[in-house]
Amino acid sequence: MHINKTPNPWYVGVVSGMASYIDSTAIISSGTALVIYQKTIGITAAQIGILSGVLTLCIAIGALCGGRLGDRLGRRKVFIITMLMIIIGALFLSFGLNFPLLTLGTILVGLATGADLPVSLATISEAANDNNRGKIIGLSNLLWTAGICAAMAVSAVVGDWGTLGAQIMFMHVGIVAAILMFLRLAIPESPLWLAAKDEVRRGVATVRAQNNSFKDLFRGKYLWPFIALSVFYAFTNLAANTGGQFGTYVAVNVVGITVSKNSLWGLIILPFGILANLLFMRIVDTAKRMPFFVAGAFLLVIAFLTPVVFNFSPVSWFCFVLFSNVGNGLAFEGIMKVWSQESFPTMLRSTAQGLIVAIARLLCGILAFVTPVLLEAGPAALYTILAVVVAIGLVTGWLCFHGKQRNEFKSESEVADSTIDHSTLTEMNPGQNYANH
Repeated sequence: MHINKTPNPWYVGVVSGMASYIDSTAIISSGTALVIYQKTIGITAAQIGILSGVLTLCIAIGALCGGRLGDRLGRRKVFIITMLMIIIGALFLSFGLNFPLLTLGTILVGLATGADLPVSLATISEAANDNNRGKIIGLSNLLWTAGICAAMAVSAVVGDWGTLGAQIMFMHVGIVAAILMFLRLAIPESPLWLAAKDEVRRGVATVRAQNNSFKDLFRGKYLWPFIALSVFYAFTNLAANTGGQFGTYVAVNVVGITVSKNSLWGLIILPFGILANLLFMRIVDTAKRMPFFVAGAFLLVIAFLTPVVFNFSPVSWFCFVLFSNVGNGLAFEGIMKVWSQESFPTMLRSTAQGLIVAIARLLCGILAFVTPVLLEAGPAALYTILAVVVAIGLVTGWLCFHGKQRNEFKSESEVADSTIDHSTLTEMNPGQNYANH
């Protein structure tokens, strides 16, 4: 029987990492397209608020459920189903021009987008090795940025086309999902997951086979990294999400610059953020990972304090945007993804990542409700609070991960090689070569 070679890990990284592209594109496109629908098909401002809240909530629920399903049923099944859900959801958002159908489309896209992220990251990390895992996971951050740029580019071209323009924005999401579903069909199930599943079935006493229950996250050596990652990502994400949702409002109403100038500054600074991400990919698999994390953490805290100290002047706002972009590249989502993949065994990896993302998204949704009230109390108060919150999250991450690097992949490989039933794995996933796993 012909045996296919294991797919190139960078290919798996691009195809699976496009989950981040769809995540950012779906959020940006929804925010713009719904405003167009308000003017063309008559949905109300209240309905836009409901749809935005539903999207955030469903992403959180999807991450929680999809992560667990990825560990229970396999990565491949989940990340193909999620693409199908996004395609159907995009069709509802494009052609279901009434509030109930738009709500259904939003639910499908939100659940699928959330579910796809932890499963795709687990797929990436399990296809890679210790020399390139961090780099390939870091690539997903660049794809997330690419998604923002693509959504903005599409909206810039079709934003004045009325209903057709909004439909094109949503169809962009659906078309990308259709292409990805086709490409993902060629990616076999994760061999590490298959090995773990087989060991569970046969009752083999390995790390990954014995640690497969949801409650294992809350005991033993996995409790502290789970708590630390939840605090780190939730707190840093609170600040990043608030800056993204309300940054333009503060720039116009407090700093006193125009929307176009604020957008122009963002575009000017964007290459610095991309360079920071490229630098992260270069150093994340080396001993330099933690020093650069500390540098990025310092920039993030300084970023939120700068406009407070210098009274929200245009110069201080420019520095805020610059420092936060560079800091995010070195000490935010990229390192969270790497740490979360390294800290948990195969049958908990997707579950843990999904729960960490779900907690952060839910807290961001809650904060969004009270942020306008905090802004009324004064932007200086809000940004001081955000600086403190970011600092707590970053210090928590440093406390957990500044010592010896955690690597569950290594601990698994030490006990698994002699216990894998290769004939069983080939039977479960024909066409995959397991000689090197």
